[in-house]
Amino acid sequence: MLEIISFMALALVLGFKHSYDSDHLIAFSNILRKVDSIKSSIKMGFSWAIGHMLTATIITIALFIFKGSFLNDFLKHFEKIVGVMLIVLGLISLRELFKLHSHRHKHGSVIHLHPHVHLKKHKGNNHSHAHMFGIGIIQGLASNDELLILFTASLAVTSLGGLLVGLGLFSLGVVLGMIFFAMIFSFPLVKLNSEKIYKFVSFGTGSAGIIYGALMLFAIL
Repeated sequence: MLEIISFMALALVLGFKHSYDSDHLIAFSNILRKVDSIKSSIKMGFSWAIGHMLTATIITIALFIFKGSFLNDFLKHFEKIVGVMLIVLGLISLRELFKLHSHRHKHGSVIHLHPHVHLKKHKGNNHSHAHMFGIGIIQGLASNDELLILFTASLAVTSLGGLLVGLGLFSLGVVLGMIFFAMIFSFPLVKLNSEKIYKFVSFGTGSAGIIYGALMLFAIL
């Protein structure tokens, strides 16, 4: 009985820790930077966690049933998929931040085009929840070291049914961890409503997404 309780506690703690993987926070931040309320950021955190755990649960159950016999060769390639996604998210963040415009100016009979860059603040979350869910599904494919620990522990103390309960607690830990991060991250953006802060955050999350995604893509990490 003590072993089962310890396994469940381990599942909850590992889930909370897992939510703070670097690729999770970077991808999440690239969407979360556009929130307009703390409540919305919490909902987005929940959407991400549900999508992530949907994929991660399927992979863990497959590992349990087949004992990892056919997944070992594929797991390392899942990291590259997440790397590509991070690069795309980073490019989108920077594209939305820096907008190149051309204005026509007439000097006598001559018309000139003057291209320049506008820093543009773009807030809104019309489709952010769906985006978060999709991003969570993709990220459930990779960075699952904690799930592998949980899977290994389950082999010694429980059945598939016990593993499913453990996955539920793991998922709860992921949800709690991501909601907490969402609240902390979005607080200055929402409460201060500062253009400078938004620009800084957008540039930071976009750059981090491109750099970290490239490192994952080329298996440098």
